[in-house]
Amino acid sequence: MRIGVVFPQTELGGDASAVCAYGQRVEELGFTHLLAYDHVVGADPEVHTGWDGPYDVHTTFHEPLVMFGYLAAVTTTLELVTKVVILPQRQTVLVAKQAAEIDLLSRGRLRLGVGVGWNTVEYEALGEDFTNRGKRVDEQIELMRRLWTEQTLTFDGTHHRVTGAGLAPLPVQRPIPVWIGAMSRPALERAGRLADGWFPPMSPGPELDEAREVVVRSAIAADRDPATIGMEAHITWHGDRQLFADELAQFAMAGATHVSVNTTGVGLRTVDEHLDAVAAVADICI
Repeated sequence: MRIGVVFPQTELGGDASAVCAYGQRVEELGFTHLLAYDHVVGADPEVHTGWDGPYDVHTTFHEPLVMFGYLAAVTTTLELVTKVVILPQRQTVLVAKQAAEIDLLSRGRLRLGVGVGWNTVEYEALGEDFTNRGKRVDEQIELMRRLWTEQTLTFDGTHHRVTGAGLAPLPVQRPIPVWIGAMSRPALERAGRLADGWFPPMSPGPELDEAREVVVRSAIAADRDPATIGMEAHITWHGDRQLFADELAQFAMAGATHVSVNTTGVGLRTVDEHLDAVAAVADICI
């Protein structure tokens, strides 16, 4: 398995120096990738009565694609992973262009995780339709892959039209790997049908086994080899070495090809404390 880290941006605020220090140190420790979440705006609970989302207007999020442009310059081997860019709330061709640029600047180190999201407030702010996001994302993935591999194309889809146009420069990876955040059955089926990999939100056990079976069946139905589809697990570090090692082994048995280690939500306050935590993880598994 490839072992990476979740960038703890909700706990580091807007400190640019923390981005550099964190990225360089986790690369030095031997982690293979850095994963970042995406939210463009947060909802104000004082305006949105009854708001119960996990994040709000006070929660800090760096824009991941811009941040990866910075990290591409201060690291050399670290794979840069989005988990996930909320694709239907963004312009497809612009995301394809931004992703191609990051892949070029990083010399082929981008893995683009995408999903459909849950935040209606964010969709409204970005001027996109929340109700048909699942229907649009399949076409978005198809169009991005063509933009990454064809110098010029004409595309006449249900939601997108491109006439005799293309990106320049093209990315290093042609196409850039697209992974899908998948929890609902349609998303799991989409992962099997279209994705290079998927991010399950559940722990090892019957629920994960059932989700993986949906991905496998969908891949076979699409005439794809399920063995080529990666799976990235998520483990939160609580300071217990044996607990972490056991969960890592369980995910390996469940078929995970990648693991991302999360250190948010466990009481750490500074970038140094987060880095001490991932250093302890590195002692176990790297």
